[in-house]
Amino acid sequence: MRSTGIRRTVAAVGVSALALTACGGNTDDSASGKTRITVNCMPPKSAKVDRGFFEEDVAAFEKQNPDIDVVAHDAFPCQDPKTFDAKLAGGQMEDVFYTYFTDARHVVEINQAADLTPYVEELKSYGTIQQQLRDIYTVDGKIYGIPRTGYSMGLIYNRALFEKAGLDPDRPPTTWAEVRTAARKIAGLGGGTVGYADYSAQNQGGWHFTAELYSQGGDVVSPDGRKATVDTPEGRTVLQTLHDMRWTDDSMGSKQLLVINDAQQLMGSGKLGMYLAAPDNIPILVKEKGAAYEDIAIAPMPGGRATLVGGDGYMVGKKASPAQIRAGLKWLDHMFLTPGDGFLGDYARAKRHDAPVGLPEPRLFTGAADAKDQQVKTANANVPVGNYQPFLDGNASLDMKIEPPHAQQIYSVLDGVVSAVLTKEDADIDRLLKDASGKIDGILARG
Repeated sequence: MRSTGIRRTVAAVGVSALALTACGGNTDDSASGKTRITVNCMPPKSAKVDRGFFEEDVAAFEKQNPDIDVVAHDAFPCQDPKTFDAKLAGGQMEDVFYTYFTDARHVVEINQAADLTPYVEELKSYGTIQQQLRDIYTVDGKIYGIPRTGYSMGLIYNRALFEKAGLDPDRPPTTWAEVRTAARKIAGLGGGTVGYADYSAQNQGGWHFTAELYSQGGDVVSPDGRKATVDTPEGRTVLQTLHDMRWTDDSMGSKQLLVINDAQQLMGSGKLGMYLAAPDNIPILVKEKGAAYEDIAIAPMPGGRATLVGGDGYMVGKKASPAQIRAGLKWLDHMFLTPGDGFLGDYARAKRHDAPVGLPEPRLFTGAADAKDQQVKTANANVPVGNYQPFLDGNASLDMKIEPPHAQQIYSVLDGVVSAVLTKEDADIDRLLKDASGKIDGILARG
């Protein structure tokens, strides 16, 4: 999962997926002398700055490549899990389409992805992308997609509340025991202040349970992807910690069944001490929820073992012609994969429009490409980068673990587990984990 599909989101307003109409586009329009490609994940009109950047970059690409016609479709979020498979099966998906990292193997298995292996040598940037990210879109030795961005989970916290509670904002919690202690002190400030918030609805509770389980050294499924591994000491520790913070410490507040927007609202209003999220939450907290960049910081996942990582990229539809594949790769190079330039890399342009530059995002590139990207980013930073240094330093020693297979189905099961613990003081943790394990085994057995 990911909170946004746009890295520098200025206005993350939910709008209907306009791309559902006229999305299919498997004709390359070669009769006109142009290769036509449809693409998705154009920012919605409500995100005016990002929308303007995207349209500007598409226009520049078409000027440089007059033989290519790009038809972009907007939507927020960029991918709706409820309609994704139906669009693929019904031929309604764009030629070049956005995917989460966890989609890659699934799209290949249902035979809806073009094999890009013969064409990637034409993608100038491909060899500069981090190998572990390239591997996500490589299935059985063949390349089926191109990574675009990555993220890792951390602990977002309010420096102002830390100071008020007598905590050192430059020394954030590094263990779950320290999180619990800090949450108790912050909640003790009163006035409706919540020490720590967690999600427990709309699959987001399962997503966070997974992140917390990783942080304890556990896993959701076995290495071969065939069996659930949640009914373990690590799984019990996660749930017992949440239970004790909720019912013994009273540091999580009485309102539960929260989702991401609830936590963001609390943090933005200065009423929340900590919650788990990726760095892309920070500009949302400031631009939409009323927080100040100076007050918001991020630390690595507590526990010191691992963190959940994810991200996104683009794949090309099975029915795309060779000309469309080549055009799509050129478009990806121009839009997203040129260090210090393009939709995601033009940091100078972002700074001119008051979009945040300097957030601690995982590095996409290696070598000289990475050096250039970092140099331009550093030169244009306009946020308090020191607030994010603990996150960067701590991540260096953590294992980076991708989401489990069939993530959304598994998260739906685990939602019920987390919500039960946070809404029922007498919740039977052993029974909840046993039942969840059986349901996840069923999901994995069905493939």
